[in-house]
Amino acid sequence: MADAPDFQQNNHIAIIDIKGNAHIIYQSIVSKNLIQAAIYLAVRHAIEATWINDRDQFYAPNLLWEEDKEFQSDCLAFTLFHGQNKISSQNGTNHFIPFTESEVGAKSAFESDFMTRFMRGKVKLDTSSDSLFGSEGMSEKLEFSPEAKAVFEAGREVFAYYHAQDFSTKPYNVNASLYDIKEFFQGRNAKGVMNPPNKAEDSHYKVLIATLTESLNTLAKKLEPKIYEYGFLRE
Repeated sequence: MADAPDFQQNNHIAIIDIKGNAHIIYQSIVSKNLIQAAIYLAVRHAIEATWINDRDQFYAPNLLWEEDKEFQSDCLAFTLFHGQNKISSQNGTNHFIPFTESEVGAKSAFESDFMTRFMRGKVKLDTSSDSLFGSEGMSEKLEFSPEAKAVFEAGREVFAYYHAQDFSTKPYNVNASLYDIKEFFQGRNAKGVMNPPNKAEDSHYKVLIATLTESLNTLAKKLEPKIYEYGFLRE
């Protein structure tokens, strides 16, 4: 989902797998443009909207970002675990699971291992000339900064805690996305809106999701100066 290029519209910027309404432009995400889509979402959400920057505009960047592989990888890490990644396995195959079954203690195999294969450089792309990817038309093995690795570890703890639950009296979704996991622990209110983390009854989950949020905020601070350096925003 994309919308007007200013902070006021950032709440519309999300990754979803169903179409809603409102003034939204939709762009399909495929392996060839996954990194660009992740950068787009990360750039729009890494810097908090305030009354000072409320009307600041986002711009087409310069080309320096194309050579910054760490920036690209870190944007993907940010996007995978950000709250505006609203992919749900309830709407189809979940290709956004960033872990293997063994890493999170899944009780059976995932329907898709796309994301882990993509990050390992094992996905064949429909291109051989794009500078973002390897010369053989494969996704490149991604290297992440320490800040991004902390996000992955915090996220892994959340996934693992879900898969470790006792599902003897409730349905188990092996393909659960982060969004699905949040819904499992946080529930929804009478209007169908997902409750905030502090409404969760499980105290350990609240600690884990708070740690994930803190690590995301740290990664966002790392991304912020590059967002200006590469011209996505102007001072």
